Amino acid sequence: MPECWRRLAACLVVWAAAAGAEPAPEHLHFIVPGGAGGGWDRTARVTGDVLVKGGLLQSASFENLSGGGSGKAIGYLIKTAERQHGTLLVNSVPIIVRSISGVFPFSFRDLTPIASVIGDYGVIAVLPDSPYQTIDQLLAAFLRDPLQVRIGGGSVRGDLDHIVAALAIRALGADPRKLIYVPYDTGGKAVVGLLTGEIQVLSTGLGEALEQRRAGQMRILAVTAPERLSVLPQVPALSEYGENAVFANWRGFFGPPQLPAALADRYAKLLQEMQALPGWEAALERNGWVNFYRPRGEFAVFLEEQEALIAALRKELGFY
Repeated sequence: MPECWRRLAACLVVWAAAAGAEPAPEHLHFIVPGGAGGGWDRTARVTGDVLVKGGLLQSASFENLSGGGSGKAIGYLIKTAERQHGTLLVNSVPIIVRSISGVFPFSFRDLTPIASVIGDYGVIAVLPDSPYQTIDQLLAAFLRDPLQVRIGGGSVRGDLDHIVAALAIRALGADPRKLIYVPYDTGGKAVVGLLTGEIQVLSTGLGEALEQRRAGQMRILAVTAPERLSVLPQVPALSEYGENAVFANWRGFFGPPQLPAALADRYAKLLQEMQALPGWEAALERNGWVNFYRPRGEFAVFLEEQEALIAALRKELGFY
């Protein structure tokens, strides 16, 4: 949709809210702070697609603004806030990690939290013909020589995929501080790194790995779920090794700062109504996601709790 029409649709929604009527958005624009093919991209596009096909939204558009660990997209949304009332930004755990680690000067407090929608467990994966056919074989190789086991992911050091890899190493009884982690800008680029041999092991979200596994291009060795998942009954959960290695990357949506409360509430309700759509249930199953809906108030409290927990976890794992 052209920019002029997108702005007009947003203004009509704001006018309706100001007039006391419940706004009924005809169009939503989603900003994705990473490249195509990653978890943010998939979450935004699946959400928009389900909303449109389910009749809750007439149309949706998507804009990928990668750079600065999502700082570019967040900065853009803040700078252009007055004309972004029809826009939602997708983000996840990295908005907390990159804030407390100083990657960018923003935090979730600079935006308007709308709602979280899904949880995505982390996985450790390899190529089908990898010498590491089980998580125990990977552990043995790591204990022999950590320098020879290159583990990569679609986030910077100390961020989401690094945390998942470190949790896995710790759960297996090894020292996560010896981990050689190779960062990529997006999950899609990390998958390419695995396929081309730049790394031997991939740390990523289950949603990103399932598609490659179904295509026969990836073997999943372990998952950070509390127990084995129905979509991967043969894959062990790291919790089976006796350590606390349960970790899910939530993903949710944020509006620009100073978004009118009535409009923010309407968007949260829209995402809540989406939960009952058959298309959403199918999307959860297809992507290996778990339902993690938290509306505005609950989402804000959850973000505060996550900030404290992740700061303590990063310190424990030696990222400071």
